[in-house]
Amino acid sequence: MRLKRTACIAAIAAMATAGLAACGSGDDNKGKTTGSDSGKIKGKVGIILPDTKSSVRWENFDLPVLTQAFKQAGIPADIQNAEGDKQRMQTIADQMITNGVTILAIVNLDSASGAQIESKAKQQGVQTIDYDRLTLGGSADYYVSFDGTQVGRVQGQGLQKCLGDKKSNIVYLDGSPTDNNATLFKNGAHEILDKVTNYTKVAEQAVPDWDNQKAATIFEQMYTQQKGKIDGVYAANDGLGQAAISILNKNGQAGKVPVTGQDATPQGLQNILDGTQCMTVYKPNKQEADGLVKVVTALAKGQKPQTTGTADDPTGKRQVPSILLQPIGIFKDNVKQVITDGGVKASDVCKGSYAAKCKAAGIQ
Repeated sequence: MRLKRTACIAAIAAMATAGLAACGSGDDNKGKTTGSDSGKIKGKVGIILPDTKSSVRWENFDLPVLTQAFKQAGIPADIQNAEGDKQRMQTIADQMITNGVTILAIVNLDSASGAQIESKAKQQGVQTIDYDRLTLGGSADYYVSFDGTQVGRVQGQGLQKCLGDKKSNIVYLDGSPTDNNATLFKNGAHEILDKVTNYTKVAEQAVPDWDNQKAATIFEQMYTQQKGKIDGVYAANDGLGQAAISILNKNGQAGKVPVTGQDATPQGLQNILDGTQCMTVYKPNKQEADGLVKVVTALAKGQKPQTTGTADDPTGKRQVPSILLQPIGIFKDNVKQVITDGGVKASDVCKGSYAAKCKAAGIQ
């Protein structure tokens, strides 16, 4: 999937400090609102997060940030978690609509089930938003996320930085095959790493449902098949990275083989401080939550939300108006940024033996 960019690069880069900017992209109405900014907010938003298993971010980061953001915006919000169950997500959506939500935002578990939820909501006059994951073949009015392909590029660049130009065998632990984001991450990483002639891909496999235990089994099989001759690991998020690190550790190779990650979780940051993980990708949850609040607020006022570009849905053959945010690569020398930004609490990272490592990294 390709993400169409607008020409307003500076505005996108400044979103973390200056809010979300609207940029033109050939549509005279794009990025403009209709009605008055002082329009009265009407309605209620329902938000369905996907699970508690694929990443700790959903409950530990997104839930509190979204709760606070909508509270500050004065918009009633019902936020629930589908716990990895597609039928549960549909049931939650039905209940939310019955209870009066006028806008529904989902993080789909897969595009097929997500599209069904959006279609049913649309039939009942409820506007829908894809949050974090684009629903292929869906009917979401808007999409709010970080640029998935760029996330993969940042991961690829990170692994290249840690490996250098030496001849290296690389394995790929991709995210769930039912998650469109995982495809974008993978594509972005390959875009960078495939160009390095000294690198050889020796194994690649998607991890069903982002299951960390399955990832450990998959990576151990890769390690055995390659007779331990693995020099770098592309892992799509910190959970999959930890799975690979656990197997490397069992074989006395943790810290010797660079491993990537994503989500800047406490464990991922600790692994970076340990030297067992090369890097992670920081996607400030507040930026994503603020983006969703801006879209919901505009819709609740009967206005057209500001966007920064479009996302291509090849299955639905349409361009989805989007807010696309820029990810940040995190290495040992800038772990502090995640904590300074409030993305993770120092107390969650700097426990026990990590207190000294945090101090050495300039984290108070």
